[in-house]
Amino acid sequence: MESLKQILSEHPFLQGLKPAYLDFVAECATEKQFSAGEYMLQEGNEANEFYLILQGKVALGSFVSGRGFTTIQTLNHDEMVGWSWLIPPYHWRFSALVIMSTQAIALDGKRLRERCEVDSEFGYELLKRVSLVIGQRLTATRTHLEVYA
Repeated sequence: MESLKQILSEHPFLQGLKPAYLDFVAECATEKQFSAGEYMLQEGNEANEFYLILQGKVALGSFVSGRGFTTIQTLNHDEMVGWSWLIPPYHWRFSALVIMSTQAIALDGKRLRERCEVDSEFGYELLKRVSLVIGQRLTATRTHLEVYA
């Protein structure tokens, strides 16, 4: 079985991360299993961790008045779930509903934020990666809005 550090190093979100940084990220990581129908994160709740999907399927969305949970994008293996842990006020801006049993790695966002504060190079590296994800999610949201307009 692969080590957690090896799995992290191969995940697209962390590929190419300096070995010393990867060591620290691995210290902040735990494996988690989610069942269909379970929420990985819920809009408005405190955001202190995020997830790297290893396998499964997650619906990223928001609660819309009169409609309930509305999917914006479906995430699969090799994707990252949750960016609100890095950006104040550290509350989830969306919800993530597991739609197919999902294996993921949970990363302690609070510990990573603390490290970012004292190591600006590490912080910038994570910020670039999270910003890329935010950009992809905005594009997906725009596409979703255009399709359903």
